[in-house]
Amino acid sequence: MADVIRRKIDRSKQPLAEGSPGADRGWRLSLARAARDLMGLDVEFRSLAVSSASLAEVLDLAPDRALVALLDGPGGGLGVLLMAQTITSAVIEMQTMGRLAPQPAATRKTTRIDAAMVAGLIDRALAGLEENLAEEADLIWAGGFRYASHLEDARPLALLLEDEPYRLLTADLSCGRGAREGKVILILPAFGRGRAPFADQALDSAPPQFTAAFADQVLQSGACLDGVIGRLRLPLGRILALQQGEVLALQVAALDAISLETLEGRSVARARLGQNRGMRALKLCDVDCGQSSGASQILQTSGHSTETDTDPGALLRAAV
Repeated sequence: MADVIRRKIDRSKQPLAEGSPGADRGWRLSLARAARDLMGLDVEFRSLAVSSASLAEVLDLAPDRALVALLDGPGGGLGVLLMAQTITSAVIEMQTMGRLAPQPAATRKTTRIDAAMVAGLIDRALAGLEENLAEEADLIWAGGFRYASHLEDARPLALLLEDEPYRLLTADLSCGRGAREGKVILILPAFGRGRAPFADQALDSAPPQFTAAFADQVLQSGACLDGVIGRLRLPLGRILALQQGEVLALQVAALDAISLETLEGRSVARARLGQNRGMRALKLCDVDCGQSSGASQILQTSGHSTETDTDPGALLRAAV
């Protein structure tokens, strides 16, 4: 346990953009597990090296007739995965036949169909890498990348990639107990653009402050209440036949027993109609939300007439 704690402390002292055994171990585990879980392909790492390279050096790394997969990453970053043709054919053979062919496939140029069949493996491996680096400093540059598209060769990379340093994970693989061998090179921007490690733990402490700030914003939002003097029920045909200037008689209506209701029709208080500074107003006399009765709060209306020509509900809308 002491050794584990010591290693974590040592990694925390390193710059986030620097390579560390975290990315080395994480990529080794995630790629092997993805190949095993998706298609039952046994992948062994003969070697795995973490290094840095410029864009000019990256352009010279692609193996002959390799699969060139473009990766989308956080912050608009672009990465590349180069997969040797022998490894690509092994993956496709396991998906189509469930086993490796007795003889390696003839060397040919990779196609978009090949890339589509390998994309699932790439995404699963990259997701596993991100999960393995959840508590590692390398997460900030190696996490968050996924398969985006396929390039027929590496030449367009000079235009697509930014001229900046790149971090390389170069693996020599053996598939099917030595039946297929080849390189897989993961190329990602060296400058971290992803989330920092322990970001999830930092977010855990944020909800109380966030909740309070959010509540303050909600409580300052406007709300609309209806002052209901009375209600009138009419057949639909009668309502459609209403004419301008027609007067509707309210059988039960009292200016001292007005119901203050929400837009959903829930009554929150009772009030009586009055005036305040020359404007129509509602004086609350019974509040249902726990406040004492006889409250002296006054809600001013917008000044519209309490008589209505076409509103069968005879609603007096109050501005709160």
